[in-house]
Amino acid sequence: MGETQNAENVREQDINQLLKVRREKLEALQEKGKDPFRITKYDVTYHSLDIKERFEELEGSTVSIAGRVMSKRVMGKASFCNVQDIKGNIQSYVARDSIGEESYADFKKYDVGDIVGIKGEVFKTKTGEISVHAAEVTLLSKSLQILPEKYHGLVNTDIRYRQRYTDLIMNEEVKETFIKRSQIISSIRRYLDSQGFLEVETPMLVANAGGAAARPFETHYNALDEDVKLRISLELYLKRLIVGGLERVYEIGRVFRNEGLDTRHNPEFTLMELYQAYTDYNGMMDLTENMFRHVAQEVCGTTTVTYGGVEIDLGSPFRRITMIDAVKEYTGIDFDGIKDTEEAKKIADEKGVHYEARHTKGDILSLFFEEFVEEHLVQPTFVMDHPVEISPLTKRKPDKPEYVERFELFITSREMCNAYSELNDPIDQRARFAAQEEAFAAGDEEANHTDEDFLNALEIGMPPTGGIGYGIDRLIMLLTDAPAIRDVLLFPTMKSLDK
Repeated sequence: MGETQNAENVREQDINQLLKVRREKLEALQEKGKDPFRITKYDVTYHSLDIKERFEELEGSTVSIAGRVMSKRVMGKASFCNVQDIKGNIQSYVARDSIGEESYADFKKYDVGDIVGIKGEVFKTKTGEISVHAAEVTLLSKSLQILPEKYHGLVNTDIRYRQRYTDLIMNEEVKETFIKRSQIISSIRRYLDSQGFLEVETPMLVANAGGAAARPFETHYNALDEDVKLRISLELYLKRLIVGGLERVYEIGRVFRNEGLDTRHNPEFTLMELYQAYTDYNGMMDLTENMFRHVAQEVCGTTTVTYGGVEIDLGSPFRRITMIDAVKEYTGIDFDGIKDTEEAKKIADEKGVHYEARHTKGDILSLFFEEFVEEHLVQPTFVMDHPVEISPLTKRKPDKPEYVERFELFITSREMCNAYSELNDPIDQRARFAAQEEAFAAGDEEANHTDEDFLNALEIGMPPTGGIGYGIDRLIMLLTDAPAIRDVLLFPTMKSLDK
């Protein structure tokens, strides 16, 4: 234990000395009138990958590149350095006779981590490596810290998430994930725009955080002296727009749920909701299948993706099954044959399924599904027709009014989206809100509250409508083979280091 502590102390002293040297180098540059932080711009003509892909065209041409020095080899009158930019990295050959004695003396003092601009001629070394023969080297920013790989790499995931900027520098695959994230969202937008959807924006600070079963974050609006909440979904405002005659709308935005953190949940995450007039949940299933295939093909180049070593087939028709049939398939219990809540609770007791006193038959069906079915839904599966008790904003099935026209899509045992034939009956909606208020009073902190303005909008009249909400982060996890939601969030929620 003592030897380990001593080694840590020595390493810390070494690091502190190196940090001191970097600051001294900066001060020396500033004293000579070469302060890199006074430089305001640098004209980049090519990135690393462009030069490599277009070498035959660019060989012998003068280019300007810029990026971070990731390695450096000084060999007397000539040196090599590796410069990393957004598209990758490229080698530069820096010789005293090419850039001048004073500039070369400065270059030799540059550190790994410094940001430089290099202007020079494209060539290939004797070993066949495409490089830039520097004619000018400009220090654009002095790094006063030491990149973690210098000692023990970014093995600590906590540090990786807290210092994502360092993670992006050191881990190429992390950068690729977030570039792909941007491409996925752009692809979704292109698809929906091509289908006639209009992208809109709705409030984040709301008086009534409805549209989902979740606890909201609460804050205070000083100017109005009112308590407000951060939205937990996009639903109720988007439906108002359907009432207003915007027949196809969608929004991609952050929502906030006051819940725990795990591999699938972050309290701040990206949700997309869309609503389409004159269609139902079957239309939403068709749209979802087509969109998932479009995005996978466009971004990944295939409709067969690998997640956690398992091939996921997005190209074949997605399976469709009712929640009752899914529970029956995996437990042998047919909830259609259970006559009431009392009998459902008795079966739950027999199967060891925990429930609360307020739960009804429909709630218990949902608990059975979570307990016995979800883990088996690896390939794309639409689970349909949920009990009305857990679906306060959904249209009932005409032939089976205790159930609703709703589906959830499951892939890799995870819910990917949630969709309804939207409830547009204001009288039924008011009764559902009342039931939610009762549930809240009985201890359900995630229950919805009555939204009088939304009810007024429904009384104005909303056409038959299909709606759906997608967890964008989970889709990105699927298409980037990321094991945890934190791996696809640039800055995930982290507990303060002060706690």
